[in-house]
Amino acid sequence: MKILLVDDELELVSALSERLSFRGFETEWVTSGEEAIEKVSAGKFDMAILDVKMPRISGLELRNKLEKICPSLKFIFLSGHGSEDDYNEGSCGADCYLIKPVKIENLVERINIALGL
Repeated sequence: MKILLVDDELELVSALSERLSFRGFETEWVTSGEEAIEKVSAGKFDMAILDVKMPRISGLELRNKLEKICPSLKFIFLSGHGSEDDYNEGSCGADCYLIKPVKIENLVERINIALGL
């Protein structure tokens, strides 16, 4: 199972990737929606964990673009600043919507549920 992490906070996304790799997940990470589109276009991913609020392409917009490239991709949203509208839109189109800071154990549990592990 391969997971793509997308967040414009470099330290957060790299640390999250490292923590998930310690728990046996194969991860790659990027800091923009454009990079995420390139990654998913070039390789196979099972899940994308997306920050909701990012410059240029929001996580919600990115989900729509990535679904067109890979319809089987699962999504988890992370947000520290999302609005109620973002939550409502994100939670209906994703396997999970978590608020930052997120406990790694909670994220791992949600990943396992979404991927059927």
